[in-house]
Amino acid sequence: MPLGLGRRKKAPPLVENEEAEPIRSGLGGVGVGGVSGVTALQPGLPPPPANLRPRLVFHTQLAHGSPTGRIEGFTNVKELYSKIAEAFKISPLEVMFCTLNTHKVDMDKLLGGQIGLEDFIFAHTKGQRKEVEVFKSEEALGLTITDNGAGYAFIKRIKEGSVIDRIQVINVGDMIESINGQSLIGCRHYEVAKMLKDLPKGRTFTMKLTEPRKAFDMISQRAAGAKRSGSTPLGTGRGTLRLRAKGPATVEEQPSAFEEKAIEKVDDLLESYMGIRDTELAATMVELGKDKQNPDEFAEALDEQLGDFAFPDEFVFDVWGAIGDAKVGRY
Repeated sequence: MPLGLGRRKKAPPLVENEEAEPIRSGLGGVGVGGVSGVTALQPGLPPPPANLRPRLVFHTQLAHGSPTGRIEGFTNVKELYSKIAEAFKISPLEVMFCTLNTHKVDMDKLLGGQIGLEDFIFAHTKGQRKEVEVFKSEEALGLTITDNGAGYAFIKRIKEGSVIDRIQVINVGDMIESINGQSLIGCRHYEVAKMLKDLPKGRTFTMKLTEPRKAFDMISQRAAGAKRSGSTPLGTGRGTLRLRAKGPATVEEQPSAFEEKAIEKVDDLLESYMGIRDTELAATMVELGKDKQNPDEFAEALDEQLGDFAFPDEFVFDVWGAIGDAKVGRY
């Protein structure tokens, strides 16, 4: 049975090695949260009543410097940002993204769909705005895009030697507000990546960017995260809080070695095919595929749960292969 037979949606391949990555907004949705009301679920058992659920409290600071705050009661990324804003008396719209256990703009520590129960959350807020003209001399700009799950898409990686790498004022962590006057607030990472890919070669375009506010020791930092370091665990401590685009957040055991490797490989494929990185999206795809018997069942599950992405068949086949390789230890 050929891959993709009976799939409801088809789409031409997006860009190879170009710009989009999810943190997901549900995303995308990749939300983060830990709240009272979040609990570990056991198969076959209903969740305990609210008054018996664990109360999860996380410590947080503003990345550029602040006292330590305590937050709780969130189940997705928008609620998390609201809780942070409440703790520091700022607008939730000021929060661009969060990192775990470091105040630096380190994309390997970006808060995605899981938070270790003992992780410390650093919130990066809006800093200087800038407008940049870019001459697209090559098809690929060298950007990988992600988003914060709450309407902001930003740069997660800049490829060394690329068009963007040669423009020193553009940095990892910059939020892309608009392209050629078209606002991107509320757009998903894959939409922004596709828009950048579709810009005609040989022409100049304009981007409005907002960089994260920096602490003094970060002023000279240009592109931390532009080069990949080793993979980092999806959480620390006793377990992780899994934020979901749909449904309640749950406390889970740390991912198995198979899950960590499969998620890493699928995230690499997202970057290669779509120009995005999104660990929550990758984790969801691994979860959907690990028990499927063949690629057609997997494709149908993706269409049902993630149909808005309209993944091309060759991408789905490669993801299926990556999950299979991880299952048998071919890393």
